[in-house]
Amino acid sequence: MSTDFDAIVVGAGPAGSCAAIVLARAGKRVALIERGPFAGSKNMYGGVVYPRILDELIPNWWEEAPIQRWVTRRSTMLLTDTQALTIDFRSQNWGAPPYNGATAYRPDFDAWLADHAVAAGAVLVTSTTVTGLIRHTNGAVTGVHTDRPDGDLTAPIVIACDGVNSFLAKEAGLYPDVDADNYTLGVKETISLPKETIDERFAVTDREGVDIEILGGTNGVNGGGFVYTQLDTVAVGVVLKLSKLAAQKTRPEQILAKLKAHPAIAPLIKGGEIKEYSAHVIPEAGYEMMPKLTADGLMVAGDAAAMCLAAGIWLEGVNFAMASGMYAGEAAVEAIESGNCNASGLAGYRKRLENTFVLQDHKKLRHAPHLVLSDRVQHLYPQMVANLVERMFTVDNPKPKPGIRRILKQERKRAGVKLSDLARDGWTGFRSFG
Repeated sequence: MSTDFDAIVVGAGPAGSCAAIVLARAGKRVALIERGPFAGSKNMYGGVVYPRILDELIPNWWEEAPIQRWVTRRSTMLLTDTQALTIDFRSQNWGAPPYNGATAYRPDFDAWLADHAVAAGAVLVTSTTVTGLIRHTNGAVTGVHTDRPDGDLTAPIVIACDGVNSFLAKEAGLYPDVDADNYTLGVKETISLPKETIDERFAVTDREGVDIEILGGTNGVNGGGFVYTQLDTVAVGVVLKLSKLAAQKTRPEQILAKLKAHPAIAPLIKGGEIKEYSAHVIPEAGYEMMPKLTADGLMVAGDAAAMCLAAGIWLEGVNFAMASGMYAGEAAVEAIESGNCNASGLAGYRKRLENTFVLQDHKKLRHAPHLVLSDRVQHLYPQMVANLVERMFTVDNPKPKPGIRRILKQERKRAGVKLSDLARDGWTGFRSFG
């Protein structure tokens, strides 16, 4: 195999495969390097993919993508130890083309995207770990070292899609100092249940799916939880702030076990058999932790660029990865054809991100992750709100019904929430979500 390519993409996840598809379709020689035995083999997945960005890359993708269920029901659940408050929404519009969100197994989904890259002409190199960057004497990146015998590969552009711990971006000096507060640990179990049981318990039929996002239920560790339905499995997991998890000295599997035992969750998974346990580090701080996205001969995309939107209402990642990969591919084609693969020649990458939802959403919601993971939102507000609702619906005859304002004032004081903090958090939330 020739070691000379027009571009090298490191990581065959959604970002890497989309970058490789764009480059290969433009007639460029591109290597797509994956450290696992196949694309997606190293991935865990307990969430929902929003593939709308694929409309222009793979028209009618829904006719062939390995989707488990189409999400037609979205719930946000607030938990305390003994209470659960759920806002539940469903739409049949989401159950027909072009669809909104879907659940999928990442090994299947990633392999499908990589197959499209190969079909377009990309060279997929599996079971290969990139160990470092090759640099010109002027510092420009000109390829990668791998763990294969005579495995150095050269190209004027390298696109780093090597995940949240991106060693390539760090080696290139694009990341600031690592702050544990900016990361969470996602822990998930995939639980097998008959399809008809899932349909009955989650009130869906056919290929309809459910996405439940949870605030609370994490044993005092800042984070959240989730429940998602596949065809014949249910994914249940927690996402835990690393710094808080370390301080609590609690095992993540213990926290997950407690969530599974909660009265609002246990009936949904009763009798199921655990098929998989997995864990994954997640970049949570969004725009505030993004690295520099380009250097001479190098671009960074997907989780490697911290393009995971963890904003409470919106929890997305794969769509940002696919989009950033596409735009990195387009910028690479542009740079190759102009003969300028330095940072100045790759400037079209950031311009594309700035002009689309990728950075526009991240900028708008840049303060949301810290708000959602703050101690007040995690520990004080859930109990305050749950108690407020419980008292609203408690029939306490012969006492007259108290007014909502009175209950709110009492529960705010009971929870130890200051009016100034409530106003400050409300303003941050309004600026982010308004």
